[in-house]
Amino acid sequence: MSAVGSPPELGVRVETDVDHVFATATHDGCPDFTADDVDALVDDLIAVLGPRGVSQLPRALGRASRDGSGMSPVLSAQLAEGELGTPDVVCYPRRVEEVPAIMRAAVRRGVPVTTRGKGTGNYGQVLPRFGGLVLDMTSLTGIHGLDADSGTITADAGTTMLTLEQYAWDRDHQLWMYPSTVQSTLGGFLGGGSAGTGTIVHGRNHQGFVTAVDIVPATEDARIIHLEGEDAQPFVHTYGVAGIIVRATVRVEPLQDWRCVYASFGSARGAFDAAWAVLDARLQPRLMSADGAEIVDALPSDPALVRGRASLRGIIDADEVEDVAAIVASYGGQVEDVREGITQSVRLSTISYNHPTWWLQKKQPGRWFHMECQGNAVVDRLEEVEAVFTTPDGGGLFHLEVGNNMMFGMLNGRIDENESVAELKDRILAGVPELTALGVGVHSPHQWYIDLEPERVRALADTSDPHGILNPGRWM
Repeated sequence: MSAVGSPPELGVRVETDVDHVFATATHDGCPDFTADDVDALVDDLIAVLGPRGVSQLPRALGRASRDGSGMSPVLSAQLAEGELGTPDVVCYPRRVEEVPAIMRAAVRRGVPVTTRGKGTGNYGQVLPRFGGLVLDMTSLTGIHGLDADSGTITADAGTTMLTLEQYAWDRDHQLWMYPSTVQSTLGGFLGGGSAGTGTIVHGRNHQGFVTAVDIVPATEDARIIHLEGEDAQPFVHTYGVAGIIVRATVRVEPLQDWRCVYASFGSARGAFDAAWAVLDARLQPRLMSADGAEIVDALPSDPALVRGRASLRGIIDADEVEDVAAIVASYGGQVEDVREGITQSVRLSTISYNHPTWWLQKKQPGRWFHMECQGNAVVDRLEEVEAVFTTPDGGGLFHLEVGNNMMFGMLNGRIDENESVAELKDRILAGVPELTALGVGVHSPHQWYIDLEPERVRALADTSDPHGILNPGRWM
């Protein structure tokens, strides 16, 4: 997501109720506001930000009505039907200190507010369900220093994760984690993301990555509230419904000597089993992904991604490269290349997580959908998992990620060329219990609900957003 380019990242949620596989567009939670309220808010915003900080131009409104949810044919249909909404106005604060005044004005006028970073999420989380104001945070890019003693870095919410990683590398440190969509913002990754490069060691972004946040609630007396430690954790992965993150402090660690290892195999089974062996050997890559030949053939051209062969690739500590190479050879693979440097690490990261699905869909438009899956059964029972969404054209294709003591990834299912969206939804629903029976946890990328402890988040929002104007319409 996260913010996007892609897609928000995987690993937080597991579906247990097929009723939550798809979002249903209703007006539940829609604030009662009028065009006059929006006009009054525009005047208020111009007073705070100046005329250049506020826009109602069609181009600005159109940009704020798009994210990465086009990866879902179900959400794409809802977008086409206008069910996800278009903002009435977009504003662009240039200083963190301007955000409280924006929120006080929105509360005063009763206009809903949807906070947005780069718009790289895949579930429509940053698309305004009911119009209103989109708060674009991408101009808030201040970095307030790296503290090696505490192992933290502090930055404003609009700072991109790539910028933070480069800043850390320049000071002999690295982020604990960053998303595969490296141009997503810090606020977007914390608000709607979950995992990424670094997750194998450190888990997901709500598991100790954040040490402090500055948030702005949607209240009449909105101000910046600084929260540290356990008080900060509840505001991670809340889609902006429980307060706006304007600044955050996250974990860094001393920079390791990384190598990007690319290997190829004659089959997906060999690549997947080798990935399992790396995890079983307690090696600690920063990232490790695997794909069969059909997905590899859709990825950007690279001599290390051999057409017609499966791929295993990872960001490996230099001291463990020989161990990984031995595992690769033991499963019938061969190392194609070993690269180093931040540019190569970022390049490898951008063909992980949701990105192979994106490339597959780009190569064969309208022929693929995906479901997020987790559990070691995705390797143990790979052939059965890929068979769940079989069509006359063939079975599914699994993209594998090594996670924090587990396997997960994206099951790419084929869409029959004569299949309607309604028929596809029925087939997806039927596939969820089949996957569950195989021991696979499933999360749907075809919905925009709050899906990490929603009852806890709602209780938090009752205090930080008593009028229900922050990103409304996100509840199951």
